[in-house]
Amino acid sequence: MMAFLKKELLEVWRTKKIILLAVIFMLFGIMSPLIAKLTPEIVKMSFGEDFPMTAPTSIDSWMQFYKNINQMGVYLFAIIFSGVVNQEVSKGTLVPLVTKGLKRPIILLSKAIMLYIQWGFSVLVSFGITYGYTWYYFPDNQSPYPWLAMLPLFIFGLFLVSLILLASTMTKSSFEALLIMVSVMIIGYVANLFEVVKNWNPLSLIGQNVAILTDRAVFVDLLPSMMLTIALSVLFVLCSLMIFRNKKL
Repeated sequence: MMAFLKKELLEVWRTKKIILLAVIFMLFGIMSPLIAKLTPEIVKMSFGEDFPMTAPTSIDSWMQFYKNINQMGVYLFAIIFSGVVNQEVSKGTLVPLVTKGLKRPIILLSKAIMLYIQWGFSVLVSFGITYGYTWYYFPDNQSPYPWLAMLPLFIFGLFLVSLILLASTMTKSSFEALLIMVSVMIIGYVANLFEVVKNWNPLSLIGQNVAILTDRAVFVDLLPSMMLTIALSVLFVLCSLMIFRNKKL
């Protein structure tokens, strides 16, 4: 597996995807506190000095951070890696490896590991930048649990990676894979409208981060969602392995 992981790492570097991710998530990290800091000034320039505006706080900065990651970062990550399996199958690049004896499960598991490493790297880079600038611009005590608020986002990454892997394994093109992923996300958002399933929904993990910043009890409420998210992630990976085992390369 280590040899194929090295191959995947070289592929990520060769295609510049890791650089693209770093740039995108660094921008998110810089923009979040900056937008929170400048918003009152922009509003005053637009509506005049007398327009009522409260002073921005660290919560505003983190709110912008999770808005950027959850509404844009998740989907950009999915778009970039929607062809992680189907593109290699269509190009036939996996045939020589399988012919030489490389096991198909190792191929898929290596891709899953590399995907999650890239997700974790991207989120950590963005979080670290936002954390530093937020501490500098907003030295208040209104966001006491920033690390705890980020943990559900990391766990959601397991779901996202396994969904990308499954969708890309099932389909023949990146577009088809994206359709499956978007459909699953839409179903998740609709399910969140019903209170009975809200605390079990994986998408709740990217909807309550700001609330966790100020109240760690919200984190405890999300434990069922975290457990189900991990279970679904394992299920998606197992389904991917079953499909890939019989897939024509």
